[in-house]
Amino acid sequence: MLVLFLWTATSSYGQTSGQETWKAGFQTTYIWQGKAGFPARYSGTNSLTPDPEPSYSLTATVMGGLRLWPGGEVYLNIETARGLALSGLLGLGGFTNGEMARTTGPTFRVYMARLFLRQTIPLNDVPLPVDSDVNQLADTTATHRLVVTAGNLAALDIFDDNIYSHDPRTQFMNWSLMTHGAYDYAADARGYSWGLALEWYHDDWVLRLGRFIQPYEPNQQALDPDIMKHYGDQLEVGHSHTIDGRPGAVRVLAFRNRAIMARYQDALDLAAKTGEPPDIGKVRTTEQIKFGFGLNIEQAVADDIGVFLRASWADGKTETYAFTEIDRSISAGARIKGTSWGRAEDELFVGIVGNALSQERRDYLARGGISFFIGDGALDYRPETIVELLYTLRIMKWASLSIDWQHISNPAYNADRGPVDLGAIRLHVEL
Repeated sequence: MLVLFLWTATSSYGQTSGQETWKAGFQTTYIWQGKAGFPARYSGTNSLTPDPEPSYSLTATVMGGLRLWPGGEVYLNIETARGLALSGLLGLGGFTNGEMARTTGPTFRVYMARLFLRQTIPLNDVPLPVDSDVNQLADTTATHRLVVTAGNLAALDIFDDNIYSHDPRTQFMNWSLMTHGAYDYAADARGYSWGLALEWYHDDWVLRLGRFIQPYEPNQQALDPDIMKHYGDQLEVGHSHTIDGRPGAVRVLAFRNRAIMARYQDALDLAAKTGEPPDIGKVRTTEQIKFGFGLNIEQAVADDIGVFLRASWADGKTETYAFTEIDRSISAGARIKGTSWGRAEDELFVGIVGNALSQERRDYLARGGISFFIGDGALDYRPETIVELLYTLRIMKWASLSIDWQHISNPAYNADRGPVDLGAIRLHVEL
């Protein structure tokens, strides 16, 4: 009955001359993933288990949008999730399922994922159509405009977009391929936060600024509301272009976080005095700054082929606070539509990732330190490399089935463990 209601609602948006006044929608995504056994010389507290292992995640979201006044829109997403993580979501830098949150468990939890206001202020009279999309009402806006977004949302809703590599519900599943691996963006354990973002559009250029609140403690659910004291700032400059008539974009990102964070060197110094393994939990006492940068490129190279490249770097002196344990990352890949084999709505995704750690984090792990997601008790350091192949079969206009394979060398940056192979099946429905 709920699906029927939502289907009726989404097929009868309130609209005037192409402008939607309201909309409602629904999505659900189920991912089953299996990990094969793999060789490991040893395992630690936060290791990926070397035994064969199943995993699954299930999310469902009800989404609504309403136009309040000219240029003003409000959006609400109510979500529920459950799942079983591989090895308790431990033992990797690039985790294998972007739908798996740190709070996911075997029972359904209903929560508000988004509640935000978006205000668009036109700065010229040149019209630009805006298509209806998830959390986007169809409209006509201006090529020069200011957009203000405030409320409960994800930083990734606004920053580091990429048409080929961004959404684990419909594109690549690995965390390293849904955004910059080294982008430790402010978020709770589900990936959401509260904050404010400003976007200034001027023809092919866009400048974005945003500030979001941090959790009280690393990778926890409770958020610290003091946005002037503990926060994540980001600045992004983007430019859209065409090459041989084909669209592309380049985006450059900088981020800076402030929170009470542990420094790896402080933990190492304390361990040298006590003779015990280093422990970041014992030195998480003072305000610290973390910063980093990212380059994001997308480009259509044929009617049915698009490629992308991301490169990111973080200073790596402090612990991961809200995303994953990656200090440097480079990823590249392609999306190929199935026109040439008679399946125009199908998509093939091919991606490769290289993740790396700062010297301070390497030293901490090599001396037996344990961090939030990784810690094998020892470390023969090598970059973590990931290959992901994914084929999405369009079953109906509103449903798709995907088959995924991932191969991970040096899981958690340790040459003494792996490689690891994983297979997955994903069912996605969006009304």
